[in-house]
Amino acid sequence: MNLINMDSENRVVLNVGGIRHETYKATLKKIPATRLSRLTEALANYDPILNEYFFDRHPGVFAQVLNYYRTGKLHYPTDVCGPLFEEELEFWGLDSNQVEPCCWMTYTQHRDTQETLAVLDRLDLDTEKPSEEELARKFGFEEDYYKGTISWWQEMKPRIWSLFDEPYSSNAAKTIGVVSVFFICISILSFCLKTHPDMRVPIVRNITVKTANGSNGWFLDKTQTNAHIAFFYIECVCNAWFTFEILVRFISSPNKWEFIKSSVNIIDYIATLSFYIDLVLQRFASHLENADILEFFSIIRIMRLFKLTRHSSGLKILIQTFRASAKELTLLVFFLVLGIVIFASLVYYAERIQPNPHNDFNSIPLGLWWALVTMTTVGYGDMAPKTYIGMFVGALCALAGVLTIALPVPVIVSNFAMYYSHTQARAKLPKKRRRVLPVEQPRQPRLPGAPGGVSGCGTPGSGPHSGPMGSGGTGPRRMNNKTKDLVSPKSGPLGASIVAMSPRTMLDLNPALAMGKPTFQPRIPTPLAATPPPPVSSAGGLTASGIGATPATGATSAPQPAAAPLPSIAVSTTASVGKDLGISTTTTTAQETRKKAFL
Repeated sequence: MNLINMDSENRVVLNVGGIRHETYKATLKKIPATRLSRLTEALANYDPILNEYFFDRHPGVFAQVLNYYRTGKLHYPTDVCGPLFEEELEFWGLDSNQVEPCCWMTYTQHRDTQETLAVLDRLDLDTEKPSEEELARKFGFEEDYYKGTISWWQEMKPRIWSLFDEPYSSNAAKTIGVVSVFFICISILSFCLKTHPDMRVPIVRNITVKTANGSNGWFLDKTQTNAHIAFFYIECVCNAWFTFEILVRFISSPNKWEFIKSSVNIIDYIATLSFYIDLVLQRFASHLENADILEFFSIIRIMRLFKLTRHSSGLKILIQTFRASAKELTLLVFFLVLGIVIFASLVYYAERIQPNPHNDFNSIPLGLWWALVTMTTVGYGDMAPKTYIGMFVGALCALAGVLTIALPVPVIVSNFAMYYSHTQARAKLPKKRRRVLPVEQPRQPRLPGAPGGVSGCGTPGSGPHSGPMGSGGTGPRRMNNKTKDLVSPKSGPLGASIVAMSPRTMLDLNPALAMGKPTFQPRIPTPLAATPPPPVSSAGGLTASGIGATPATGATSAPQPAAAPLPSIAVSTTASVGKDLGISTTTTTAQETRKKAFL
């Protein structure tokens, strides 16, 4: 019998989310400095009636936590989300890095997802119209918004910015976006067509020469060709729109520095600036030799195609895919360069071993071009090996190129699929979600005549030993009575009714009230006789408003008027203040006395 009692005393019951778990106390001591290793009956979540500890946490995760204490191996449950698992481990005081290798890949998937969502947030793919408060915070006049002193410019600035930078914010913004795309396409088309021979106007010179018989003769000489004058006017109109758009967006931008250093904006104003530089050069430097070389820099206007990323989320995702796949692309280029150098050297010497009058590989640099074309499986056919050894090297070069390109490409494709799928999922998510209100801790009812005091716990923050939770004690205190002492056969029905009225639920849920738990001590009802109430002395720092009230100075006792001859029963409450001073007070109110008399 003693062995059974010893075994039951060594066991502990944990109620987590309504599911009861039972284990040995020694099992919880295996991992020190954790929440479960410091369980004591003085904690607020300990229930002496059921002899268990209650935790309002996820029961599924706790099963793996308890298994970690038993076996020393932490596994990840597949039916919960990664952030929830991390929060639960943090609550129990465990390190998430202790997850077993077999579950590590599954467990860390949520981190990759969080990084992907953070990238999509930076890409600003949301088409939902922001609220006025968000616009005020974005443009830096949040204080004026709350004060109601917004100027007309502060009100118009976000609207102008939305019109020119957020094409999906309104119908007017969509119209301006269509106009911008139209001018971009016309500018690119004009830049390409003006190089066509049929679209150019020749410059003809009349040259006069003397013939052999001494007479003068002349002939026409076409020195060069210029683009048709219509393309110049088209470029002027397009660049006028681009200049107007850049100025408006710069003036209405919420952050000037962020606008200037944006890569798309850099392309935009460099391309626009190149048009004006070209005009200046044609006006003042057209007589210089090789002036046409300066037109090469006008190719930057082709880069205006990247402005379309503001109007297409797919282009943003594609660019972000290349950024995220930078390591794989670098690895691909490295292996390509390595293979090109190796096979160019091999084919150069392979073609020289046998007699080959039609050798195309006169140097290794020429072999580099052939190796690049072969490894990328293009094969122009302008250069080809003629010997058998050279053909064998060419076959190896083609196979190596296929393998080198095929290995990193799936990683790039998976990155694009990941970003695209998350973008589609975000577009289908509801924009407005239901807010979850924070849990309010229940308050214990006050005793009559106790302003600011709490029944059995004292005024929060009062007393010389005020605890961290603002209670009247220094910390949790263990209940003095056992379960069998709460309802004693000697107490009778009156004592049982008082025990039934005890605020057990509030004491367990509110840690502040649990700092000094009241001990209900029922007394045997006495005959109907005059029982004067006990005098309340302020010498010990206790007043009639409760244990945790502000201590009074002086050693005088306030006399109390005699009460009616009613049966009295008192509730004895020992707070944490009484632990240091050795004082146990008994308070009886007139309201409780009348209630007991009625019963």
